[in-house]
Amino acid sequence: MAARPQTDALRGSLDLLVLKTLSLAPMHGWGISQRVQQISDGALAVNQGSLYPALQRLEKQGLITSEWGTTDNNREARYYRLTAAGRRGLAHEVESWRRFAAGLETVLRTS
Repeated sequence: MAARPQTDALRGSLDLLVLKTLSLAPMHGWGISQRVQQISDGALAVNQGSLYPALQRLEKQGLITSEWGTTDNNREARYYRLTAAGRRGLAHEVESWRRFAAGLETVLRTS
């Protein structure tokens, strides 16, 4: 059986990755994708085509907010930050992910 592409695995966890990354500091979309890749030592890569719709969805849900700012290289970019609801949402997503991972681990240990 061929391994599934990494993007399949990321699809269900993208909101969690975005919220967690923004809990560290406000940042623009490209910065979010770079930070995820950096923190994961290159194991995770966030596709820009998936990231920006996720950012729009999270903003519409009130979990993040955005404003225009200037990057280090003097370009205009939309910077995203967590809201109070986003911090609560992150806590819920982390707990949900941990329950899922624990259940998956239990199944994998079964012989």
